[in-house]
Amino acid sequence: MIQTLALVRWESPETYYVLGTAFLGAYLLGSIPFGLIFAWMAGAGDVRKLGSGNIGATNVLRTGNKLAAAATLLFDAAKGLAAVLIVQNYLSLPPFVAVAGLGVFIGHLFPVWLGFRGGKGVATFFGIAFALDWEVALVTSVSWIVVARATRYSSVAALVSAGLTPVYFAIFGETLWSALTAILAVMTVFTHRGNIARLLKGSEPGIGAR
Repeated sequence: MIQTLALVRWESPETYYVLGTAFLGAYLLGSIPFGLIFAWMAGAGDVRKLGSGNIGATNVLRTGNKLAAAATLLFDAAKGLAAVLIVQNYLSLPPFVAVAGLGVFIGHLFPVWLGFRGGKGVATFFGIAFALDWEVALVTSVSWIVVARATRYSSVAALVSAGLTPVYFAIFGETLWSALTAILAVMTVFTHRGNIARLLKGSEPGIGAR
């Protein structure tokens, strides 16, 4: 990771302009509330007034519209994927890519359009991971599926798979991506604090619950 950071001209003001632009562009992309949009298009109204009040795919699924939930999952993941790939293609240096990944994730969690109250970041997390390294992301996806099938709780699967992702990147020798996803995993725990409290109380709704 030190060698990677050394590739950037930190003494140049232009570097910080590019970093800021990459972060802001990624943030704005991440802040698009697809869950809110697709739930409304499906006739479910404001998804923030349903279930957990979250705009993510799991809560959209609780409206009973599987198509809207699938579209939310796909587009939320696509945000993370697109933000990272765009910066990879045009700026290429890993630190800029990491900033874009962080920006799109923060945008999804704290969108300016919704009073900084967004989703929990799971799908966007996966999109970012796939853009960074599809092999690691595939292992992460398998982890989510295994835990989800074992527990029937989307929140537990999200927390476990997010927590394991930095470990997977470290095993693959990708230390910068390990550091980035560790930060994202901590933020994922923060956004799931309500779920954690409900899990401890035994009141957390399972996958597919209305």
